[in-house]
Amino acid sequence: MICPLCCSDNTFKYFEKPEKNTDIKTYFQCKRCELVFVDPGLHLSSEDEKSIYDFHENGPENEGYVLFLKRLADPLSLRLKAGAIGLDFGCGPGPTLSGILGGKGFEVYNYDPYYFPDKTLLNTKYDFVTSTETVEHFYSPGKEFLRIAGLLKEKGSFLGVMTQMLPAGTDFKNWWYHRDPTHVSIYNEKTFLWISEWMGWNMEILENGVVIYSK
Repeated sequence: MICPLCCSDNTFKYFEKPEKNTDIKTYFQCKRCELVFVDPGLHLSSEDEKSIYDFHENGPENEGYVLFLKRLADPLSLRLKAGAIGLDFGCGPGPTLSGILGGKGFEVYNYDPYYFPDKTLLNTKYDFVTSTETVEHFYSPGKEFLRIAGLLKEKGSFLGVMTQMLPAGTDFKNWWYHRDPTHVSIYNEKTFLWISEWMGWNMEILENGVVIYSK
């Protein structure tokens, strides 16, 4: 099985779990970048994936969600220059982070392949890109990180990521995060370190699941 992040074939079967009324869900792990990923043959269709996202209730009216996103928005804003322009990549049906950062004086555009599919936004270079609760949904994380890299200005730009990292020694069978069938790419600290070395970015892990890369 080829790793969808680093393209290594040095992977192994990591875990299998039976799903009700479906085939067995199989996870692999890459020995090179340590990404844990679902067998591509078991990915959901676009229609089924979107039907799950449609039930998400995250939005600017959800105070808990706003506080959750501030774990990235607050430290990122301290690193940005006044007037910085950014893109929220994978903003979902209820864009929220753009409003938080907009309130801090930054201009942020929203892109999402299902809900805000304005591809002209992908032809611009930005001072920063955010990708919150998004990278775990990437079917092809290597291609997506390359696309994001192409959205960032050459110097002084930032990428802010939020996702649930896989802690060392986790009992994966009973770990809640993979129960969402749209979570197909699971990262740990070493995976994010591999991405920083691959891209030549500086990396800060501020807390579990909050990562800021800089160029």
